[in-house]
Amino acid sequence: MKRNINLSRTTRFFVGALMIAATITSCTDLELEETDSVIADARFAGVTEPSSFLDGVFGQLYGQIGTQSNIFALSEVTTDAALIPTRGADWGDNGAWRQLHQHNWPVNQRDIEATFQEFNSIHFKAAQVLSELTTAATTEDRGNAFFLRAMGMWVILDNFAQVPVRDPAAPLFDDVVVLRGQEAVDQIVSDLNEAIDVLPAGGPGAGGGEFAAHIRPTKAAARFLLAKVLLNKHIYLETTPDNADMQQVVSLVDQIAGDSYGIESGYFNIFRPESDNESILVGTAATDARVFNGLHYNSSNVRGGGWNGFSTLAEYYDLFEGDENTNVAGSGQEERRGVVPTIGTPFTGEDGTEDVLTHPLPTNADQGPDGFTDGSSVGVGFLIGQQYGDTGAALEARNGSGPLKFTRDFTDGNGDINLINNNEVTGIRVTKYNISYDQGRNRNHLIVFRYSDAHLMKAEAIHRSGGDATAMINELRLIRNATPLGAVTDQDILDERGRELYAELWRRNDLVRFGQFTNDWQLKDPAYVGDDSRNKFPIPASQLILNPNLTQNPGY
Repeated sequence: MKRNINLSRTTRFFVGALMIAATITSCTDLELEETDSVIADARFAGVTEPSSFLDGVFGQLYGQIGTQSNIFALSEVTTDAALIPTRGADWGDNGAWRQLHQHNWPVNQRDIEATFQEFNSIHFKAAQVLSELTTAATTEDRGNAFFLRAMGMWVILDNFAQVPVRDPAAPLFDDVVVLRGQEAVDQIVSDLNEAIDVLPAGGPGAGGGEFAAHIRPTKAAARFLLAKVLLNKHIYLETTPDNADMQQVVSLVDQIAGDSYGIESGYFNIFRPESDNESILVGTAATDARVFNGLHYNSSNVRGGGWNGFSTLAEYYDLFEGDENTNVAGSGQEERRGVVPTIGTPFTGEDGTEDVLTHPLPTNADQGPDGFTDGSSVGVGFLIGQQYGDTGAALEARNGSGPLKFTRDFTDGNGDINLINNNEVTGIRVTKYNISYDQGRNRNHLIVFRYSDAHLMKAEAIHRSGGDATAMINELRLIRNATPLGAVTDQDILDERGRELYAELWRRNDLVRFGQFTNDWQLKDPAYVGDDSRNKFPIPASQLILNPNLTQNPGY
């Protein structure tokens, strides 16, 4: 029997968690305004303006997905896809970035704590809208709230394996109920089925926003998330994949395709601010972190240049076809690996672009004449080797330290492989949202869910239930100008997901599902190679104190 999440027990946890969350620096205001809900004598009395309240919760969700910390850090920096070496005094942050990549994080690691607080906050706020005390909620408000509650609960289940939930109307100092395993999965699945029933249908371009982006979920978005939950269900239950679940994944993806979604040709067009055929759920949040976090300070003068932090491992870059030492045009690379331009593109006045001299370049960079699109010499995908200015001049690093030439290896001042004492050019850089589009903002097109992921989920479900997914994998590869495969194994599917979905917050989830999150990779702490306790993050110590129904995950 389904357990309704409007439980009678509750919340020392959420009172503490929301108070803590309100102090976290974020792009989103997490405080509940008096106009959002009515709280009298410390008792919840309903959300008075559900639609505007939900706008704030979606803003919180997209802000969390768009940042380079929190859930992005847990999903990407803990894997072989991303790492942030300490470069002199830059990106030290008391070892926080290094801890994630090495898997030696403490229980109070900042991104772990913030993710636990933020996504519990999201599903709790959604529960406020779904409360019987919120009498002003429309059917569509409730559909959005069901989706948000499922999304928040799923992120917590996927990362922490236990989900604290409560009835907003219950006494504030009751201990929160915690759902685990089957009970948590059942509640998330129930919410998503409710959402599918009442959310509007819509294909590419539906959902509103300046660029017709899906700022609110449609049925397709709820089906996508339900497929994701079912594909991972055996991980949460610690069993093996169930064929009935896999068949439901196939059916859900077919229904999404039935709404006219498909694989977009022109891979990097997906990450431009215009609408496209792939985008199922798109957030109205800044993509600055995706644009700038790996670019060098002198990569471009658009909005002051890059932040020079994030990089990827050479072994991840080597998943792609092409010359391992260069990524300029003609080096044999597949489309998804991107390209390093050797000169900018002529300025045409395209919306969202500017002439190079609109923002004069610094004196040590390539100034150039009018006629080039500002930032168009910055590549997309994986940036390795010499980088160039808009007029084709080879760029230099800062302070006369040499050419701006990104290297495969992370070496310290002694030439040893290391996560500390790196210079400014170590590591291959990654960017999907090109800096020349919309002057690096792309504010209304933060990809959350897209169809190629759904296509790969269907292929995996077919494979896990004993079918042959080779044709489906090759369908995607041919569109991406990659060589077809002769047959498909587990490793081929995982690798294909890595090639298609890098920097989109799926790498940890995929590695855990394929049993490879604890594998060895460069610069991981050897003590944690093969340590299955790392498949779950620790419950923050502060929350264990607040709620005795939480238990620390094994290994912490």
